[in-house]
Amino acid sequence: MARHLQIKIGMFLLFLYLSIGIIQAVPCSGSETCVEDIQSALSVSPQEGAEASVKADAFADKGLRPEVLSIALKAWQHAWDKGDTQKKVLTVIDYSLPSDQHRLWIIDLETGKLLFHERVAHGKNTGGKLAKWFSNVNNSKKSNLGVLKTAETYMSGKFGYSLRLDGLEQGFNHNARRRAIVMHRAPYTTDEYVDRHGRLGRSWGCPALDPKVTDAIIDTIKEGSIIVGYVPDAKWLEESEYLK
Repeated sequence: MARHLQIKIGMFLLFLYLSIGIIQAVPCSGSETCVEDIQSALSVSPQEGAEASVKADAFADKGLRPEVLSIALKAWQHAWDKGDTQKKVLTVIDYSLPSDQHRLWIIDLETGKLLFHERVAHGKNTGGKLAKWFSNVNNSKKSNLGVLKTAETYMSGKFGYSLRLDGLEQGFNHNARRRAIVMHRAPYTTDEYVDRHGRLGRSWGCPALDPKVTDAIIDTIKEGSIIVGYVPDAKWLEESEYLK
């Protein structure tokens, strides 16, 4: 009796196995969902792309306007998709704010954390307290706008530890390296300087930082992260390949 039951169970399992094989072999048609499709859907490999886990209003309480962060995130996403960067760290500089304000934000896009919120200087010929004029021309002593990429560091020069920058946008900042636009420390970016003068001092176009935080910032963003220098420039906003 027991042996007879085992044979029946075995035959049932064999029938079930063959039936599933037949079902899997039937091609899909129309709106049918195949077993193969379901299995494929369950085992889809993650895509190579990435999206920032940061909302546009995430740092509004820190002075980073949602419309500015939204533009910067869009630029970073485009840079990531193009392969311009493999770093989920974004630096935003809002040059439309006066220089006495903390207008630089560095964001970890993976964790959504704000890593730094600091002042940053603009170029001598870009303006006084307010940045008004930008350039891609050598010896203009004006700041760059648009999307840049951090490169290598170096120690030579009067400012010590510094970070080279490469402009990614033809016509807007592609001459950044040739112009020696770098991130460096400067004595005219301190709280004490602002207290005395009501604004930061000015560079020759470089985004200069307070010496107290410069090294830490450079170490965080060096070698391939994205910097977005924002200004409500109609030409850049309309023509930038990173904002399409």
